[in-house]
Amino acid sequence: MKIPKIPHRWNVSPCAAIAIQRRLASQISCRADPGPFRFIAGIDCAFSADGKNCIAGVVLWDAQEKCVIEEAVAMRPLRFPYVPGLLSFREAPAILAALRKLRGGPDALMCDGQGFAHPRRVGIACHVGLLANKPTVGCAKSRLCGEHAEPPRARGSRAELFHRGEIVGSVLRTQDGVNPVYVSVGHRLDQETAEQIVLACATKYRLPEPTRLADQLVARIKRAG
Repeated sequence: MKIPKIPHRWNVSPCAAIAIQRRLASQISCRADPGPFRFIAGIDCAFSADGKNCIAGVVLWDAQEKCVIEEAVAMRPLRFPYVPGLLSFREAPAILAALRKLRGGPDALMCDGQGFAHPRRVGIACHVGLLANKPTVGCAKSRLCGEHAEPPRARGSRAELFHRGEIVGSVLRTQDGVNPVYVSVGHRLDQETAEQIVLACATKYRLPEPTRLADQLVARIKRAG
């Protein structure tokens, strides 16, 4: 997969990283590409046992045939501290390196993390989607910001996620009775389409298959050491 030239450095101070996020936020598109969104590249990361490297895994999943097409892994040194809201500066260099290894071209990316549901509206799904220039959805296991009502217990039920009076995403029930996930636009999608992609990929479990399998992939790589 071809990735455009990165327009900024990664090894910057937290203040500089926030300034980069604010600059990029205006470039995020919340309008959906026409699709179809059949081939979804799920993305997740882990950290090496010594804490020095980020391991990124990408699983290209066929939402129609419900099978894995391809996997890719990359490891990059950690050059940025842990700062809430600045996750992409730790993980995105490895993610982009893994995406570059894909032979197939995904229709959309799915990050295990926030997109628009971020204090500066540029979570890791926005950052990666913008740099990769691909439709991207953020599907997180927990909330970073905002308030919401509890959605009904049935699969497909949702509640809007509000932050500072703005709708920034949704709280989506992917299976009957399971804890919901937090879905928000990353880039080149609208909220409705982002939710449709997540539900289409959540075939059996709480987490959609692309990111669930990417999590398993990086866990195997970490154990192999």
